[in-house]
Amino acid sequence: MNRKYLQVAAIIPLMMTGNAQAQPAATPAGDAGIRIENLDKTADPAVDFYQYACGGWMKTHPLTGEYSRFGSFDMLAENNREQLKSLIEEIAGRKNEPGTVAQKIGDLYNLAMDSTRRNAEGVAPLKPWLDRVGAIKDKRELSTFLPELMLIGIDPFFSVYVEADVMDSKQNLFGTYQGGLSLGERDYYLENDESTTKVREAFKAHVVKMFEMFGYSKADARKRMEDVMRIETRLARSHFDKVKRRDPYANYHKMPVSGLQKLVPNIDWTKFLATLKVDIKELSVSQEEPMKEVSKVIAAEPLSAIKSYLEWKLIDNAASSLSDEVYALNFDFYGRVLSGKTEMQPRWKRAQGSVSGGLGEAVGELYVAKYFPPAAKERMVNLVHNLQKAYAARIEKLDWMSAETKQRALEKLNAFYVKIGYPDKWKDYSPLEIKPEETYLANMDRVSRFAVREMLDKATKPVDRDKWYMTPQTVNAYYNPTTNEICFPAGILQYPFFDMQADDAFNYGAIGVVIGHEMTHGFDDQGRQFDKDGNLKNWWTEADAKKFNERAKVMSDFYDSIYVAPGVHANGKFTLGETLADFGGLQIAYQAFKEATAGQPQEDKLGFTPDQRFFLAYSFVWAGNIRDEEILRRTKTDPHALGKWRVNGELPQIDAWYKAFGITESSPMFIPKEKRVTIW
Repeated sequence: MNRKYLQVAAIIPLMMTGNAQAQPAATPAGDAGIRIENLDKTADPAVDFYQYACGGWMKTHPLTGEYSRFGSFDMLAENNREQLKSLIEEIAGRKNEPGTVAQKIGDLYNLAMDSTRRNAEGVAPLKPWLDRVGAIKDKRELSTFLPELMLIGIDPFFSVYVEADVMDSKQNLFGTYQGGLSLGERDYYLENDESTTKVREAFKAHVVKMFEMFGYSKADARKRMEDVMRIETRLARSHFDKVKRRDPYANYHKMPVSGLQKLVPNIDWTKFLATLKVDIKELSVSQEEPMKEVSKVIAAEPLSAIKSYLEWKLIDNAASSLSDEVYALNFDFYGRVLSGKTEMQPRWKRAQGSVSGGLGEAVGELYVAKYFPPAAKERMVNLVHNLQKAYAARIEKLDWMSAETKQRALEKLNAFYVKIGYPDKWKDYSPLEIKPEETYLANMDRVSRFAVREMLDKATKPVDRDKWYMTPQTVNAYYNPTTNEICFPAGILQYPFFDMQADDAFNYGAIGVVIGHEMTHGFDDQGRQFDKDGNLKNWWTEADAKKFNERAKVMSDFYDSIYVAPGVHANGKFTLGETLADFGGLQIAYQAFKEATAGQPQEDKLGFTPDQRFFLAYSFVWAGNIRDEEILRRTKTDPHALGKWRVNGELPQIDAWYKAFGITESSPMFIPKEKRVTIW
């Protein structure tokens, strides 16, 4: 299921594209944390600080065919994957008691690895679903068939979700959200520049080839492709763009079920909700216009075209769970064309991804037991506390914010719910059955049903603040506005983000900024609209809100001016939440570092001052190589700035960086002080 637009603000996209090959460990960093071989000493830090701080590592970690981007996050995720491999393969290699978590992990992994069986089955495992689409005789049947697809994780036309009611954050709310686009983002259907047109034409060819693989004639496949493109393009025209989706008020429309019936009359919502087994009286229609268009599409399009679209959604969803031939064809478009990859992931990584996706906390429990030391959690707790203190001090000294708003900001800061490492209570997987006698696709459908059912069953229940939105092994972190929580899974609490052997200069520059980044999401252009209890409620004076927006505009305008590729600008409004979070993270972590080490002798190490090592540690977090195709894709779809600009775009906004590296007005990276971002 797609996660709702404001559910979590992560430091990198929740769904990372491309996994990396294992890399040899660098030489020990020692207590300085910095590894000299990662730098490019031939580069001038005043001209291109990203190249200076990361160029050595980028040179020794060139892109290979398996991935479209490879950076520090991916390197650590790959190390974690290697650790999990031994744990999962040990379980999969033995006989496990039926119904146990071990049986589910082992059998799902073995099903994913059994290429001989899947190749023999070919496309047959999907045939029962395709036959059901073929048997639809009346559009009225869509009111029960669409939710059946949603129960196995497919979202034709739109998606549904259950999350906290943003106006009443202690209570869950069922909602609808725009969806149904195979390419994910409306721009792919509507823009006509050369690169977008190329992707769109390749997608059309891909759809035809996939239909042919499933036994349709070339003429039938082409006709079905035209149906799919016509329907998805109609949906795309009605969709909110990526900037408007960031406005929480514009994406919330609470109404009784009868109101949705009037808005979207061509679906019987009583039958729809009954099929989902959801008993509700009210819901939120996140975007009304796209839902109105869904109703119009169902009314206007012939049933045959709608069936083509549903067949495609089933084929597209099943492609990674069928034969090698189907998977390879699917990779040719989504991997090669869309992201620029040239090689598929090894089968064991794909299998492990399925297990971690379906039984994530069960795998996470194994992971933390073996690889997450209690001392790491203790040190993180101290770092978080120090950053909260530094944030409070900065808020209190703001010259542009009134005392009234400051007080409420401090209340929100002090109310942060902090999660570190892993959940206190592990998820119960007993309702999930993995049946090795059935096909891999059938079992993946069962995995999806378990996840969707778990979500839907919360529709009328209070919000569970202890729920985790990432697994412990995830290399990431997040802020959730409706629970006002910051979360740092065990997976990210390792080098190059966190090093138990390194000094404060390194750790505050790396994981300290990550902590500050997530804290700042509580006060970015979206997060600031939620109060300390997680409700969408204005706690700012009108004058303070205006001043905030003026300062935030400096950041969005700056990123609008950046060329990420020839003729392609960054989208400063789309990335604003993340660029503000990076800025705030740097400001807060630097102050926390200075306060934590005040009165203590700070030594130069490896020829760098403590302040220099702070900024080098931060910069290396974003080290990475990326393909041109992936740059264009992320610019359309990713609310985060590209790694290069999370360094070269952010550091010139930080006064302390200029002093640390002696950056002067003659530097191409220099920004006059009066033009720098000044918020937190």
